[in-house]
Amino acid sequence: MGHAGNTGDPCSGLGELAGRAGKWLALSAAAERHTAAVVAGPFDRVVWRDVYERSAGLRELAAELRSRHDHTTDLLTDVFLAAYQAAPRLRDRTEMAASHSVNHQVVAALLHSPESAGLRRETAGDSYAAAMAVLAQASALRGLLERCRDARDRAGRADRARRDASAAAAAVSEALRRAADEADEDGAVPAPAADAVRRAIGAAEAAEAGARQEARTAAQALAAALPGIRAAARDAAATAATAVRQEAALMRAWGVGAGELERMPFDERARLAERLRAGRLARWAELIGRFRRMADGERARKVENATGELVGVTLGDDLSRVVPSELAVLGVPELRAVFAARYAAGELMLYDSQGEQTTGQGAIIACVDTSHSMYAEGPGGVTREAWSKACALALLDQARHAGRDFVGVLFSAADKIRVFRFPGGRPAEVADVLDFAETFLGGGTDFQRPLGAAVDVLEEEFDDTARGRGDIVLITDDACEVTEEWVRGWNDAKRRLGFRLFGVAVATPDTATGAGSVLESLCDNLRTVEDLTDVHTAADLFRVI
Repeated sequence: MGHAGNTGDPCSGLGELAGRAGKWLALSAAAERHTAAVVAGPFDRVVWRDVYERSAGLRELAAELRSRHDHTTDLLTDVFLAAYQAAPRLRDRTEMAASHSVNHQVVAALLHSPESAGLRRETAGDSYAAAMAVLAQASALRGLLERCRDARDRAGRADRARRDASAAAAAVSEALRRAADEADEDGAVPAPAADAVRRAIGAAEAAEAGARQEARTAAQALAAALPGIRAAARDAAATAATAVRQEAALMRAWGVGAGELERMPFDERARLAERLRAGRLARWAELIGRFRRMADGERARKVENATGELVGVTLGDDLSRVVPSELAVLGVPELRAVFAARYAAGELMLYDSQGEQTTGQGAIIACVDTSHSMYAEGPGGVTREAWSKACALALLDQARHAGRDFVGVLFSAADKIRVFRFPGGRPAEVADVLDFAETFLGGGTDFQRPLGAAVDVLEEEFDDTARGRGDIVLITDDACEVTEEWVRGWNDAKRRLGFRLFGVAVATPDTATGAGSVLESLCDNLRTVEDLTDVHTAADLFRVI
């Protein structure tokens, strides 16, 4: 039954129209698709926003990619979270907006690559390392986005078609609402309103068919790009893992531990990394690392209360040094008399040792020559300066290990000297260590002023704490004259304070280190370094200091 005065087509029932429109009503109410491929909680997103705001590199990369491609900031977010989270969880592809299907596939390829697990071992929970991993993958991401341009374009069209289908479904819902408003008490809908519902359903069906076709086309384009995405993702993860490991190794080489890095603010850590990667410091890292490992090994070789380095087996009656095979004889009753006889005759096999007693208690002072000639390169391109600074930094570790003060004295000509103090009671500041390593004075060579400065340090320490027996290490590639008056004062200070002077002549002529030379007369222990790639030339320093 229709409304009075209606001359159009027969009325349609509201129930019939609602039945035909049911599918579109459901589509119009469908949940919004996700644009993030990696599931993340509020905390993870706060971490990302904080890193993004602090990292100029990330912002520049995002701006560059955004100028050429859509949705790239979302991609960078996902790549960051995939590295930052310990166990990242990927959304199901069906939950993603079509426009972000390529992002989803890229992140899936990254997460499923064998190299991804190795990368996360370096970056999980470390926002700085995860950000660095993103930047390390920048080149690969640029290439991926270019290779996937067709797939991304088709995905964009599929997304627009899906939005058009959703809008058409919403139009069906709106047309049905209007029809319901015009229906009479029996549910009859006037023909114009019913026709509007039917037209909306037809448009929705066409839009849905178009969306399905665009989705199939996008899926085909993505499938064609998939092999390239997977290969590039593996390379990207491997590159990022290598970059993060190299930076970690660089930090360790300079004595920056993992715990210290975790406590370091993001900006400070970024500046430190940039400083270490630049110039001479980066070239020295491998040598410094080898020096530190060598020094650690030499410290481990020290024997408590031993007189020196174990070098073999000798005969004697010192039961504290008897080799285990001799003691085993006591376990055989028939041989105990033989053991007693050999003990009485002083013929037991004993560990033999030689070398200097470790006696240093005061500060360790490294006097490092930074005259112009220290720029000279030796084998492998290692400069005299690099070898000397690496040795000095290993001595800094030696001092910290023993709880002793360390002082670095950089010198050249008589008027050029800088003193860096690192008290044993607190950690060495990384910036101060780098300042010590980077400082180069240039000029000629003078021994009197740096050695005098070292004595002043030991005098001050002795007056303040009554600690004596410090150790001075003079590292130089040259020789110079000293006055008789200065030598008398030097010898008086040495008797009073009980310090030792170790000399390290780096690629120095024999005439400068031979008998009667200044170095030979001043030093208690003098060694010459010819091969600058060899850190073991100075190994004994770390057993006796």
